[in-house]
Amino acid sequence: MPTEIEIKVKVEEHEGVRGRLREVGAERVGTVLETNRIFDSGDGSLHRAGKALRVRSSVDVETKNAAHVMTFKGPRKPGPLKVREELEVEVEDGEKAAAILRAMGYVVTLAFEKRRESWRLEPCKIELDELPHLGCFVEIEGPDERVILATRRELGLYTRPSITEAYVGLLMDELRSRGRREREIRF
Repeated sequence: MPTEIEIKVKVEEHEGVRGRLREVGAERVGTVLETNRIFDSGDGSLHRAGKALRVRSSVDVETKNAAHVMTFKGPRKPGPLKVREELEVEVEDGEKAAAILRAMGYVVTLAFEKRRESWRLEPCKIELDELPHLGCFVEIEGPDERVILATRRELGLYTRPSITEAYVGLLMDELRSRGRREREIRF
């Protein structure tokens, strides 16, 4: 099964990391505005099992082209990095994919926007993410822990603590701490 292996760190802003990416010869891929819809059963059984079901729609900020992906994520494996099974399929229409999931009894438990600037520093993908309420993060995804940690060091992020919690959990915690009940988070 395909496995996602990544590390996430919180940063105050992206400009310093962006500059470092340029210095080390990383390739800028592009920037998108994502809308992520997280689905669960009515009783929350996916969340309780550490699983996730998502429909993500991404719009390229320059070309305005849209892409849609349906994703299943398995439970997180123990360790310092976020490691979990990830199955993805591109879909032609994000709304129809969401309608299929709703027809199967799943409900949207959270929908949120995210700005994502993508870079490649072989063999890793580096994402500069910004989320409402949470701020700026850097995600480094790669083939194994050694390579990811080496890339983290190369980018000057080795002193920052890693975050293994998914954005969904971070957003839900933030909303709870503010006493807010909305489940649609936008810029």
